Amino acid sequence: MAKVIYKLEDDISTDIIYPGRYMATVLPTETPQYAFADITDLNKMLNENQVPQHSVIVAGKNFGCGSSREQACSTLKGHELTIVARNFARIFLQNSINLGLQTIVCPDVEASVGDEIEIISDKIVNKTNGKSFEIIPLPKARQAIIDAGGLIPYTRKRLMEKAGK
Repeated sequence: MAKVIYKLEDDISTDIIYPGRYMATVLPTETPQYAFADITDLNKMLNENQVPQHSVIVAGKNFGCGSSREQACSTLKGHELTIVARNFARIFLQNSINLGLQTIVCPDVEASVGDEIEIISDKIVNKTNGKSFEIIPLPKARQAIIDAGGLIPYTRKRLMEKAGK
C-alpha cells in the first residue's frame, strides 16, 4: 500500500516538475533536489526525506506537458515516486518508461493527501474512501521496461539472457 503525499491539478508542465533554470544539472544523482523547486512545500518534503519510496503524487490531466526534458522524469525517479494521473503528455510518458518511473494512467482517480491507496494490476483501490478506479494499463512491453528499472537495465537484462547468463 502507498500513501498519497501530494495532489496536483491539470497541465503540470515539465517546467513545474523540473524548472528550466536547473537545466545545467543533468546527472540523475543531482536532479532530484530540484523536483518541484517552485512548489516549496513539496520540494522541502522530498529533500528532507519525509517521503517513503513509492509514495504517490496524484495529478489531473496532461501531466508532464511542455518541453521534452528528460530531467523532469529523472528528478521524480530519484525520489522513487509513483505518479498517478488522469493522463500524461506523450513525450513525458515515454521518457518515464525509458527511465523506469512508475506512471499510472487512471482517468477517474479520486484521492486526497494522506489517503492510503493500493495499486492492483487493473485498478487503484483507495482504502481511505473505499472507492476503486480502473487503470488504463500500459502495453506489456512498456511495463516490462518500467519493471526492469528503465530501458538500460531492461536491455542489459535481455542481452544477458541472450548470452545465456
